[in-house]
Amino acid sequence: MRILGRLLKNRRAGEDSLAWHGDGLTAPDTIQLNSTDFDDGGPMPRRTAGKPVGANVSPALAWSNVPADAKELVLVVEDPDAPLGRPFVHAVARLDPSVPGVADGDLNEGAPHASGLGAFGRRGYSGPRPVPGHGPHSYVFQLFALDTAILGDDTLRPATVMDAMRGHVIARGRVTGTYER
Repeated sequence: MRILGRLLKNRRAGEDSLAWHGDGLTAPDTIQLNSTDFDDGGPMPRRTAGKPVGANVSPALAWSNVPADAKELVLVVEDPDAPLGRPFVHAVARLDPSVPGVADGDLNEGAPHASGLGAFGRRGYSGPRPVPGHGPHSYVFQLFALDTAILGDDTLRPATVMDAMRGHVIARGRVTGTYER
């Protein structure tokens, strides 16, 4: 696997491919988003990594400055360093705007805030598991406040959720953790 990681070393989806930069998804960056599990730009704990590397426990997140008129929050977790044509989606969660954050594990399948499907087609959080030897990967936690609630259940695919968000983002915030194998 390390050989594969080295061969793919220069192949990455790129920061510009994140939902953050998507058409119709820009807005003022006024939401303050942070984690007690890692500093912005710092390494994420091993327990947040996907199995069998870690315990696949979603990190605790907290936010503030959500606009009073927000109808729904959408959290999108993407890896722009994945050696793919677009970032790998590790989680999509639709949240009530009155919720000020999520505790460790709250985004995992079967937990209170697990919603939406990630790139694996599973509900809830799928932690970091980069190819060994590929170098450090960034995991960008992006929180979008919407002026409307997205219609549909928790089986909506990430692309469907992001399409429904277009033109409805009124504020946003982000925090980035890193992981390397």
